[in-house]
Amino acid sequence: LNDNPSHYKITLSGTMKSPKINFDPPFLMLTPVPLDVKTETTINIIPQDYFRQSRIQVELPELELEDGDKIYPFSVQFPEGRDIVLSSDGRNEELICHISFTSSRPVSFLGNMFFIDAEEN
Repeated sequence: LNDNPSHYKITLSGTMKSPKINFDPPFLMLTPVPLDVKTETTINIIPQDYFRQSRIQVELPELELEDGDKIYPFSVQFPEGRDIVLSSDGRNEELICHISFTSSRPVSFLGNMFFIDAEEN
């Protein structure tokens, strides 16, 4: 601007997208099984609008039985890893998650599993 008194005004606008994850299927219903028999299923985790790598953590529910004992009958595995990465075409790659349930005690449960990214979303 070198001693030029003119003023310049720059206006910027944009849209910010918050990262999110979707699930296929969107809810999970495991079939009843006898005690100590594992039931399992696979879900696809579909990340959207992640512009940097993140890692998925899972909070599994703790179940309290009638006698006060607490059990963790669910387990999860990510056979191809739990990192959300950006593919070469700019999209986020899907993650595969195996969810299983086994219990030596009779139990019925309706609740949530929480999938949390590195930013605690």
